[in-house]
Amino acid sequence: MALIQPRTLKGFRDYLPEAMMPRERIIETARRVYRSYGFRPIDTPALEYLEILTGKGSDETDKQLYKFQDHGGRDVGLRFDLTVPLARFVAQHQQELGLPFKRYHIASVWRGENTQTGRYREFMQCDFDTIGVTEITADIEMTLVINDLFTALGVDNFSVRVNHRAVLNGMLEKLGLGDRSAAVLRALDKLAKIGDKGVREELARTAETTDAQCDALIAMASLSGDNETILNQLTPLVAGNATGERGVAELRELVAATAAAGVPAGRIQLDPSIARGLDYYTGIVVETILGDLPEIGSVASGGRYDNLAGLYTNQKLPGVGASLGLDRLLAALEKLGRLDAVKTPAPVLICMFDAARRNDYLKLAAQLRTAGVGVEVYPEAKKLGKQLQYADKQGFRAAIIIGESEFAAGECQVKDLKAAAGVTVSYNGDDAASLLAALQPLLSD
Repeated sequence: MALIQPRTLKGFRDYLPEAMMPRERIIETARRVYRSYGFRPIDTPALEYLEILTGKGSDETDKQLYKFQDHGGRDVGLRFDLTVPLARFVAQHQQELGLPFKRYHIASVWRGENTQTGRYREFMQCDFDTIGVTEITADIEMTLVINDLFTALGVDNFSVRVNHRAVLNGMLEKLGLGDRSAAVLRALDKLAKIGDKGVREELARTAETTDAQCDALIAMASLSGDNETILNQLTPLVAGNATGERGVAELRELVAATAAAGVPAGRIQLDPSIARGLDYYTGIVVETILGDLPEIGSVASGGRYDNLAGLYTNQKLPGVGASLGLDRLLAALEKLGRLDAVKTPAPVLICMFDAARRNDYLKLAAQLRTAGVGVEVYPEAKKLGKQLQYADKQGFRAAIIIGESEFAAGECQVKDLKAAAGVTVSYNGDDAASLLAALQPLLSD
């Protein structure tokens, strides 16, 4: 029988341990930050009825849907994000959940789009949302969560770019383009990708805009300066339009509130070019940009969507939330050289010299694990060089060397694998205090 060639589909990937280690660290950090704000975990099926998914994002996301008929002849699709399933989830379970409802959801989604750096057809999102709140407090909290998340991840050079759909819609109404808002916003959202000329061409093609209308839209999207300067420039552009004026007022509130909460100056940046291409956004929208790699695009995005759940229930269920683009962030950190080459979650390796002493090695490992230290015991007695070679390749931080002579002397060696140096400490088989003291500085650096 011919062997099957092992391979993965285009846009899909395997994750080796060195890729999964930082991936899991980001997930654990996101989970911790989300929980600290009171967000609760949920999960939903990967497959939904097709009618649940179609027409909720944009024409583009509908084209990217993985859809088929299941064995029962039902039209189904793989979820393309976690927000649309959330709307269905809340509409279905609202009596059990109560409002407001704050949730986080970390899971895979699928889109059949063109692949590029940091973008795959299967990828994981780390979402958090608040349902049932119309007050801007929830929108402000969204930006605070993003700030805390990236700070906790050790990313210091980033900005949270903020805009308001009401400002955009107010501008469109004044320009007589209110009935073409979806097409206009999708075009404006591509300004950073396709440039002024590309946006003008798409606006003329999809929204039938005039040159004057294009000039006004591009001028608004190109506003720059500090937050106060941008607010002062936006105010006359939407003057006389209630929708636009509300949007500017809420942006002012958000800027003031995030400063009061201690977000560093310049971290929150108003950006009139941000539209977010998905049709369901209705209020504040955000994108997070890495200062050292802006070309990779937003690594955490979201906004307010007041009408999404109205497709499933007559009860008004406004929502606001954002999603961390895990795979895109990892691709950025890898490109910036900020991922440690570690393939093991246990930082300490205990070398085995004598198989007859297996139980003693296992006892030592158990003592260290009880003290909170991750430990792997090399599974067989081999030459020390082979075991240390394995330790180096897998990225262990330290190795414990204890042979027959060390057992007899009541001591062991702790080898610093990064510095290629070692120390000898006491260990009598029952008290691992000296050993733990020697490991502590290695495991905390």
